[in-house]
Amino acid sequence: MATALTVVVAASAAVGSAAPASAAVGSAAPASAAVGSAAPASAAADGFLWGVSSSGFQSEGSPPDSNWTRYAAAGRTREPVGTSVDFRHRYREDIAAAADLGVDVFRFSVEWSRIQPTPAGWDETELRYYDDVVAAVRGHGMIPMITLDHWVYPGWIADRGGWRDPATIEAWLANAERVVARYAGQGVLWVTINEPAIYVQKELAFGGIDAGDIPRMFDALVVAHRAIYRRIHTLDPGARVTSNTAYIPGVQTGLDTLFVDRVRDTLDFLGLDYYYGATPDNPSAIHALTDDFASIVPHPEGMYEALMHYTHRYPGLPLYVVENGMPTADGAPRADGWTRARHLHEHVDRVRRAAADGAPVFGYNYWSLTDNYEWGSYTPRFGLYTVDVRTDPTLTRRPTDGVAAYRAVTGEPWPVPVPVPR
Repeated sequence: MATALTVVVAASAAVGSAAPASAAVGSAAPASAAVGSAAPASAAADGFLWGVSSSGFQSEGSPPDSNWTRYAAAGRTREPVGTSVDFRHRYREDIAAAADLGVDVFRFSVEWSRIQPTPAGWDETELRYYDDVVAAVRGHGMIPMITLDHWVYPGWIADRGGWRDPATIEAWLANAERVVARYAGQGVLWVTINEPAIYVQKELAFGGIDAGDIPRMFDALVVAHRAIYRRIHTLDPGARVTSNTAYIPGVQTGLDTLFVDRVRDTLDFLGLDYYYGATPDNPSAIHALTDDFASIVPHPEGMYEALMHYTHRYPGLPLYVVENGMPTADGAPRADGWTRARHLHEHVDRVRRAAADGAPVFGYNYWSLTDNYEWGSYTPRFGLYTVDVRTDPTLTRRPTDGVAAYRAVTGEPWPVPVPVPR
């Protein structure tokens, strides 16, 4: 999470109308490796989906050359990513821990830089790793939610100019199409692009683009989303596709015009990320300007407001809370007294209330299953399981009070009928 105020100021009057993308990008042949004979994933009996979220770059560790490894190497981050929590080698353990929570959905990203380290070819070893992740998720009876782009692209794309280069769209689509073709028919919930406005803001903040490139990057993301949406529905008929938007209080209507409004007709449901609110009697949201989210006092009512905002803005569009969480600073108790269990219970309560008041919400993911690399630092810890990456060479997963709290939440029946995305 991060503030998108920079993006709004720079782009609110500048973003042009991107023409809908054609489906003319080259057809990636389906990979020969099968996912395997995992049991079919199943949803909760009452239809509401509980889940956990993660991303590849933040949790896998030892990443290959990418825009983000270069930002770290250039000293633009507070610390390098290193091994992170080593999901790359401990994924079976973590997926089993997620299943033990009673959740229905496990969200992760397939990292472009990992599976296509050079423009010339694909890394079958890394593709088989993701095959096994999908099989493990499904084998535990969960639904894979796969993010195609969680802000990371290969170093060779960075060499070409990243999102400044118009050819990035075609390369991005070739990668995304290969991933979709490989996992079509596996019951995947597809997330095309994670938090587009924050993606743009991060690229601006870390030097991937300049201020003058902001409209071009938004245009490119719109084109990429629209094109892969069509390809997903060709390759994986019946799939449900979204892009998740970060809800930023006070500026969300402006942010919506930059991306979500422009892809509304290519969303089967809207993914919503909510982390903090801003009210006159809770000025702590000012800390978002410096990414100090552990100093922001939680505002559960903002979850209700975010869901109702989209209920009214896009009538009839189903909603899914793709991310919601709260950081501590290095695992220390928060100064405001909030615990992870309290945060989870109070935010889920607002999701229930929004549903009772007509919000067509059908799922909720907690961010995140474990602590991870929070885009430049290991200080913010969001995990249901905490991991001391800096000082514990065993990377032991230690449960917080959020684990028991989430087990209790997932065991409760959903109080209202659940909408079904088309």
